Amino acid sequence: MRFTLKILLIITFIVRYGVVKAQVKQLTLNRVEEMANLPQPLQIIDWKLMAQNFDKTIYDFQATGDYWPMIWMDSTNKNFDQPVMGIYTAVGDVRQGKQHNKGMFHEALANMGSVLGASLIGIDKSKQNGMNYVAMLKNYFNRDTKWNIMMNNTAPEVALLGGGYGRDWWYDVYPNVLFYAIYERYPNEKDFDWIAKSIAEKFYKADSILKGNYNYSYFDYAQMKPMKNQICAQQDAAAGHAWVLYAAYKKFGDKRYLQGAISAMTALENNKINPTYELLMPFGAYLAARMNVEQGTRFDVQKLLGWTFDGTAVCRAGWGILTGKWNGFDVSGVVGSTMDHGGYGFLMNTFDAAWPLVPIVRYDPAYANAIGKWMLNAVNASRLFYPQYAPKEHQTLPQFATVTKGVIAYEGFARSSTFDSLYTNLKAPVAQGDGPKWVPGKNPEVSQFSVYGSSHVGIFGAIVQKTTVEGILKLDVLATDFYRNKAYPTYLIYNPYNQNKIVNYKIKGKKKVDLYNAVAQEFIAKNVSLAANVSVEKNSSVLIVETPVNGKITKADNKLLANGIVIDYQKK
Repeated sequence: MRFTLKILLIITFIVRYGVVKAQVKQLTLNRVEEMANLPQPLQIIDWKLMAQNFDKTIYDFQATGDYWPMIWMDSTNKNFDQPVMGIYTAVGDVRQGKQHNKGMFHEALANMGSVLGASLIGIDKSKQNGMNYVAMLKNYFNRDTKWNIMMNNTAPEVALLGGGYGRDWWYDVYPNVLFYAIYERYPNEKDFDWIAKSIAEKFYKADSILKGNYNYSYFDYAQMKPMKNQICAQQDAAAGHAWVLYAAYKKFGDKRYLQGAISAMTALENNKINPTYELLMPFGAYLAARMNVEQGTRFDVQKLLGWTFDGTAVCRAGWGILTGKWNGFDVSGVVGSTMDHGGYGFLMNTFDAAWPLVPIVRYDPAYANAIGKWMLNAVNASRLFYPQYAPKEHQTLPQFATVTKGVIAYEGFARSSTFDSLYTNLKAPVAQGDGPKWVPGKNPEVSQFSVYGSSHVGIFGAIVQKTTVEGILKLDVLATDFYRNKAYPTYLIYNPYNQNKIVNYKIKGKKKVDLYNAVAQEFIAKNVSLAANVSVEKNSSVLIVETPVNGKITKADNKLLANGIVIDYQKK
């Protein structure tokens, strides 16, 4: 009798106080373990506001001031009989603008990045002040050269000026990743359907020709031949191929594209060394997590995340994610070289890594803590790229800060000046940029301010929100989860503190919802209208899915569904 009573008391205690929970076991990433739980000095800026200000400031043709405006119209009509906007790569870049190189030297990385970023925060770039900036992006579709994919420039005449055109693989692949993301937001844009199919066909055929061997510098999509040059092999181009092909499969339903995505992912994973080159590897990690639950594949998410974070890349030696504290500043989370001058991180790469890495947790909640902690560090450190948020003694050009109008950041920051003989008095982190090196003796000092890197700010703007507790972020997991199946609003909240915290969680819409936590695999609140207090345990996460009140809960193939829509991909 006493034994039975004791068991009943234990069960009551468990039910009442939640001692035992069906928590998803969290997996760690070595590089993230090196990061501060709560980075210091801590300052989370308003990234959505920064993105809004960037758009209205950069897209102002009447902007005044030294080196302004930052935008012009290119009327050379390459590939399509229409003008296209040009945006400076860096402030004062002498190669660019309407008066130089026929006005035709501009990069898809800047133009597409700015269109995507603005679109992610709700700005319609297809009808902004009488202009359709989305349609203009078609000029990067290089049909005049028969490549028939999106490229970083509109034509080979300016290719050797910079931007990797037709000789540096990631530069040729990434504009297509950007295009497909924009295409999802503007599915009815004229010509986008056949352009998207052309890209998918080229990538599918390229993967078929490569037959698992991506050991090349680039691929000639006109001749359909893999090529080698002085640039080392970029096997992680397979991740870019795979992401585009999977997006094409989700869009068009052609199973060849699914087969191509699986083939490219298999080629990526089969590498014996870390093949990370620039910024495509995180897309491979994301696809691994997503395809494992959607297609039943068994790709190694941990391996691909390790390649993304660890700085063990061979070709691009040391490329990964920075960790550590430099002269009292936590710089962890920023993407770049872990070796160059003791570490050299870049803003655009950091923004763009968040795009695939944050939605990973929706498909594999085991990484909720790791991604939550990384993002807190990355978001905090990224303010240091902007002159108004970095101490003057850590900047190469504090005297020129006004030229940025508060929306253009330095290209990167380093542990010591990468100019070697210049700015040697500055202590880490040194906010700087490579612009003057691109055209030595001609590009001005202010070309260290990166317009193209800053143009991707909308990625952070769409994902990152503050909560009622300083240092606890609310991350929109769906913001960059392109071509996904139907989903309810989903947010990752990570608590970096060593004690439990209560966050006032505001729901997205006006209808009442139930809150499901995919990490604890349980409903934590019912019938919520406007907001609810949510408890987040110390150094832990919640992954909240806002489901319909009293929705019909079913289970199929280890997936938990509410009214037929998946809310948990790994419900055991």
